[in-house]
Order: sequence, then C-alpha cells, then structure tokens
Amino acid sequence: MPGFTTVEDIMVRDVAYASLPGSRDEVLEILKNKHVSGVPVVKKDELVGIVTRTDLLKYPEEEQLAILMRRDPITIKPGESIVDAARTILEHRVRRLPVVENGTLVGLITIADIVGAVAGLSISESISDLISDQTIVIWDQTPVSVVGMMMEMAEVKAAPVVNVNREVLGVINDKDLINMSIIEDSLEHSDMSAGSDDDAWTWESMRDTMSLYYSVARIKLPDSTVSEVINLKGEPMTVVPNTTVSDAARKLKRNNIDQMPVLSARNKLIGMLHDFDLLKALV
Repeated sequence: MPGFTTVEDIMVRDVAYASLPGSRDEVLEILKNKHVSGVPVVKKDELVGIVTRTDLLKYPEEEQLAILMRRDPITIKPGESIVDAARTILEHRVRRLPVVENGTLVGLITIADIVGAVAGLSISESISDLISDQTIVIWDQTPVSVVGMMMEMAEVKAAPVVNVNREVLGVINDKDLINMSIIEDSLEHSDMSAGSDDDAWTWESMRDTMSLYYSVARIKLPDSTVSEVINLKGEPMTVVPNTTVSDAARKLKRNNIDQMPVLSARNKLIGMLHDFDLLKALV
C-alpha cells in the first residue's frame, strides 16, 4: 500500500548539494554532471535553500548562489509517507523535497522517486483526466535561444517538437537547455553624466561623461535550430488517453523522462502528460 511506504524507503541518500558561499558555475557543473534538475544548498551542514535549472535560466546574468537560491525550502521528514510527500509537492508545486532530520539534510525525494513507486502499483485509472492543457508546441526549425524564451514566458519545463507536417518528433525540456548552455563573458559599458537635467546650460549641449566598463558573464543558449542540436530521429515516447496511470508511470521510469506527448487515435497531438500530474492519482 502506498500509504505505508515512507519517504525514507525511496529517498536518495547520497544527495548532490551545493554549499555557501558558492557560485552559479559550480551549480551548473553539478546539474550537468549529475544529471539532476536541482540541488539543495547547505551552510555548515544546515539546509538553507535550494536552486534549480529554472532559477539559472531565469536569471542568466546572476552569478551568486546566495541570490539565485530559494531560501527556506519546503522539506519533509523521513518517517512521513509517500502520499504525504505527493500531497506536499502538489500543494507547493515543487519537484523535490529535501528530507531533513533535526535540521540536517539526510536525503532528497523527487517526483521521479514517487512516480517509480506508482509504477510498481496497479492503478488502473486512465490518464485522460490528467492531461495538461498548458502545452506549447515547438517547430523543429525554431532556434534554441528562442525556445528558451518561449518556455520561460509560458512557464513550462518541456514542450513537444513537431515538423512542418505537424508530426510529433519528440520533446525538448529544460534539461536539454541546460546541457546546451554555455557561459558567455562580455564587456559592457555605461556612460555616467556629470551634468544635471535641471542645468539649463547642459540641457541641449553635450555633457561631461564618464564611461564605466564592466564584465558580465551570462548563460547563453545557441542560435542553432532544435533539429540541429537534438536527436529527433526514431519513434518518440508517447501515450494515449486510455493508458493507465501505472502503465504511464512505468514508461516514464523506464525511459528516465518526466513527460510524454499524448496522441489521439489518429496520432494527433492533444496535450502533454507530466510526471507531476500522475501524483494526483495517489492523493
């Protein structure tokens, strides 16, 4: 029974984390090398925050971890049930919960961990009521830099990719964006005027100015098209509306993905199924 499975039973114990003081570049390296989407932030073994791929992509010019991280993250205790964990994740709309005991980080439980538990159950309810209507569709010839902006504006972490014939080729997600991102250094400059707008003598004349030059390091996405940088060959992983919750969870777990396009009987895209939505079947 899922209610008797505890957080401690399925949580990750060897947690990748960042420490204060720290930098964005260190977090970016952890996300790429560990293939995770977010990490807790600790200071002297005490949990103080959490930072995710979304935070890095949303603030591409910010380098300080203390500013990027979200303070006072939602946590859970190891003895609570996975149903409690699912309910907390849904309530606060987060993807991971640091597991804390006496103020110390002892583990991490993610949506993927709970979906893995759902995959082992026999939930025969169909996914038809769990299909997300918050879906944007990406043409495979769209520049990746534009895709990043579209996903940020739409507040989605993944989007189906289609060709000119409207055939679904696959999915692009925030993990892909992070893996393709680079740190770009640039030299910016700003002119500071020594005159005042209230000074009649300088209103229509050239003012004395002081040019300030400063270095800016920002996360940059390539201008290459989606089809150029992502392998979209082969059959994409999809589901249909009458797929059961546990079958869908098994597909997500087996393929190590967190979303799938939902197709109609005529292979037309009708929406997306996210791992987040599968948790609703538990609570």
